Amino acid sequence: MKGGPAAMLLLALSLLLSPLVWASSAADYYVHSLPGAPEGPLLKMHAGHIEVDPGINGNLFFWHFQNRHIANRQRTVIWLNGGPGCSSMDGALMEVGPYRLQDDHTLKYNEGRWDEFANLLFVDNPVGTGFSYANTNSYLHELDEMAAHFITFLEKFFELFPEYANDDLYLAGESYAGQHIPYIAKAIQDRNKALAENGGTKWPIKGLLIGNGWISPTDQYPSYFKFIEREGLVQPGTTLQHNLNALNEVCLSKLETAGAKNKLSIASCELVLQQFLDLTTENNECYNMYDVRLKDEAKSCGMSWPPDLKNIEPYLQRPDVVKALNINPAKKSGWTECSGMVHLAFTAKNSIPSVNLLPGLIESGINVLLFSGDKDLICNHIGTETLIHNMNWKGGTGFETSPGVWAPRHDWTFEDEPAGIYQSARNLTYVLFYNSSHMVPFDNPRQTRDMLDRFMKVDIASIGGQPSDSRIDGEKLPQTAVGGQANSTAAEQNEKERLKQTEMHAYAKSGEAVLVVVIIGVIAWGFFIWRSRRTRRGYKGVSNNDMSDSTSILNRFQSKRSGPDVEAGDFDESELDQLHSPDIAREHYAVGEASDDDDHVSHPETGENRQSSQ
Repeated sequence: MKGGPAAMLLLALSLLLSPLVWASSAADYYVHSLPGAPEGPLLKMHAGHIEVDPGINGNLFFWHFQNRHIANRQRTVIWLNGGPGCSSMDGALMEVGPYRLQDDHTLKYNEGRWDEFANLLFVDNPVGTGFSYANTNSYLHELDEMAAHFITFLEKFFELFPEYANDDLYLAGESYAGQHIPYIAKAIQDRNKALAENGGTKWPIKGLLIGNGWISPTDQYPSYFKFIEREGLVQPGTTLQHNLNALNEVCLSKLETAGAKNKLSIASCELVLQQFLDLTTENNECYNMYDVRLKDEAKSCGMSWPPDLKNIEPYLQRPDVVKALNINPAKKSGWTECSGMVHLAFTAKNSIPSVNLLPGLIESGINVLLFSGDKDLICNHIGTETLIHNMNWKGGTGFETSPGVWAPRHDWTFEDEPAGIYQSARNLTYVLFYNSSHMVPFDNPRQTRDMLDRFMKVDIASIGGQPSDSRIDGEKLPQTAVGGQANSTAAEQNEKERLKQTEMHAYAKSGEAVLVVVIIGVIAWGFFIWRSRRTRRGYKGVSNNDMSDSTSILNRFQSKRSGPDVEAGDFDESELDQLHSPDIAREHYAVGEASDDDDHVSHPETGENRQSSQ
């Protein structure tokens, strides 16, 4: 080796000082402690960076949580947030992860955490997002580039953690992840096919879950104006309604130009949403585009939502948290929720929308679930229902099961409250969540956990457990909870009552023990007085046996507080009181009905970047 001892010393120092390029085993990624974590044993987790492209210094950050229970199979769920350029730490700390932030330094358990029966893997994707990093002049532009990086990430992840390589694999996420997820799924399938000849471990991809996804722009852009009208956000016949309608007509005409169906962004259609937000701003407040029930400061219009966001950034920028999560010091800047530079770079001008991939994925045997919160505007349920209605797969179009016959829409109730609607056909399921935003798990954590478990066909018959009361058309569904981790309000109340009864019983036993001790003491004292009197009278007593240890306490009371349900312990029952059936006709949520846009021909146009969405 050239350079002599000095060069070797410099090399050794560089290896020591270049973190997580050095991470060569799972132990290097182990999270030993987590600041602010709830009391009790720490969840088993790993976190850190995996290099995916040395040429651009490209590293993806992950945070992995081991499942709490294994039902009938081992499963791994990979969660991605959108943007493009928004961190999946949103999902980890505000939606489906084990924890939520109580304040900027204290974690609490998430009552609807998705790690009950699945290992959870959160990835900041693509490079440059969240804790992930790359050279700033090397951010990605296209979806196939992103998918190639992700395959490299998974190859290295499963080398580090081979115990998860054979898990049933599910890809989940929301918003712009509606583009990422199908592309990654297709790349996994292509990889698996290549291994057929060469051998190796195939990754058994089983399902995709996309919430309020940006999937088919030509179907979803026209839904802006429809949603605004249907929600009563503009009044018919007003100047505002007339102006927005005119903008919508321009959008529709653009969608009819040649090749529009192959574009991910069309500026004139983005203008419908932007002008609605601008024209409805009053008193420096505008509608929250992620939840139209709320208002936000002008020009933000939801970008500072949800409220937990104010705690996440200071928490993830704390030096002790950065150290705990094994963040590579090569990541120079602190964590931010969404990267504007990544967003601007990721134009996807040469990528086709992921809706073109979904039919082939479904037909290959992958189950797909699309879910929507009914109060989201930016990726609203009307657009999702329209894309399903227009999509052709497995010999049928939309949810049509035979000519003129549509798959039924089923009413879903959860804990005796209307929760939404289920509809499915030919390996595709659609779930509409009532009273829910762009980030459905944020609003309905336990309901989305219930949805996940049913989609994965979790079977806990061999484990036992208290089921949640989840019903389709009034018919109770199989159990999807286990042991003390009950996903059920009734179970929580029963557990509280059981603990109360146990405590009262313990107090009663304690009282009995004290009474016995008192009685023994009285008898001993009486015997002592009797003996003293006999001695004074000149009698000599004969002792039969030595007294046994009368000072021991029988049935000593010992506080035995059983470990609380991590879901029940933090559950606020008042949240369920807010669930109610919306005052909207049920047919508004029909997917199997004629679309107003059936006559539109979708063709191309150069697009601009989408508004950043979580």
